[in-house]
Amino acid sequence: MTAVGELLAVWLPHQRWYAGKGTAVDAVQVERETPLTGVPGTSHVLLQVQTANGSERYQLLLGRLEGEVPQRLVHAVIGEADGHVLYDAVHDQAAAAALLARIADEGSSPGLEFHRLCELEATAASRVMGAEQSNTSIVYGDEHILKVFRRLQPGLNPDLELSRALADAGNPHVAQPLGWVEAELDGQATTLALLQTFQKHATEGWAMATASVRDLFAEADLHADEVGGDFAAESERLGAATASVHQTLREALPSGMAGPDQIASATRQLHDRLDKALEVVPDLEPYTEALRSSYDAVGQLTESVPIQRVHGDYHLGQVLRTQDGWVLLDFEGEPARPLAERTALMSPLRDVAGMLRSYDYAARHLLADRSGDAQLAYRAAEWAERNRQAFCDGYAEAAGGDPRDESVLLRAFELDKAVYEVVYEARNRPSWLPIPVGSIERLASSQGPASSGGSR
Repeated sequence: MTAVGELLAVWLPHQRWYAGKGTAVDAVQVERETPLTGVPGTSHVLLQVQTANGSERYQLLLGRLEGEVPQRLVHAVIGEADGHVLYDAVHDQAAAAALLARIADEGSSPGLEFHRLCELEATAASRVMGAEQSNTSIVYGDEHILKVFRRLQPGLNPDLELSRALADAGNPHVAQPLGWVEAELDGQATTLALLQTFQKHATEGWAMATASVRDLFAEADLHADEVGGDFAAESERLGAATASVHQTLREALPSGMAGPDQIASATRQLHDRLDKALEVVPDLEPYTEALRSSYDAVGQLTESVPIQRVHGDYHLGQVLRTQDGWVLLDFEGEPARPLAERTALMSPLRDVAGMLRSYDYAARHLLADRSGDAQLAYRAAEWAERNRQAFCDGYAEAAGGDPRDESVLLRAFELDKAVYEVVYEARNRPSWLPIPVGSIERLASSQGPASSGGSR
């Protein structure tokens, strides 16, 4: 391993977007390095990262400096190697500007292709958004946002594919795609970054929902529907927006019906994901019988199930409330899953289940340091149920069919999502682990559907 590789092997596990939490990096190899035109010392780097679990690809804008590091880049420093200070150059305004300029010009470099869908102004100053997760987002002024996909899998990223399909169909609930960057990996055109319209006057759904919960907790004697910050009306609008997006995706992209063989395969996938989760979080063991019973109920369905392209990782952090309504973001699916799985046709109830889980999170995460307060726990449950029902009401009204009528699928998908969350929290936020575990306990002990009964 080179000096640069050794340095990156130490640095990578500490990055928020690195997928292999808790797994040591055995080796890092530079697979391909392309100088970034117009920014001396900066290059686009494809990395092969070796761990005990195998090899994964990541991309990095790698900057090299000689001498003193400017204060604005101190936080992005990786370390010193081969006589240079190395840093993560997405935080360098010159490098970020070069990326936008290449997209605007539809330029190319050896191994890199830049595409635009409209005329672009490439003059605004940039900043990296602080809420960095599996990707890194660069905002240019108040107009554009470039999402850089850190972990790469060969092929078209579904975020680009679905965003374009929705925008081309005129659906109002998607941020307009403006351009993208791609490279060839393993013989396939692979999406490296996606440029979209920045929703400058928008508020994240998670922030709005948790503010509503705080308002409720601050009122000692009011119910969820009596508090000034009641979120139910927005939840109903969000349900309708979700149904609209599902309808457009169903019409614009392939869809179909899952018969007995596909239902059996989906049931096996549910069990397989639980098996893998148990290896990471053995504390799930007490709930396995109830979980497997719910999954087996899916396998016993006798009628075909509608399937289509869906969001795939749907929650309150993936939606923005703009002046004109709700906008859905991040259509890439759960980044930890293989690309083939993320692009497969599946029931839209998976998205519904994901949002229902998110309401439970929004209500209960504020209880993490107040676990003994039974009154607040009751109020959190009341808030979650009110908003879950409102979301389903809005979805049912717009879709012409109530997701709560499909209780077997909805329950299994919500439990599957909670199992996924257990693994995620165990690896990333152990203090939040009681939220999905508690949800599994409640759902597993309930004989009814995950979200039963409507308020309509």
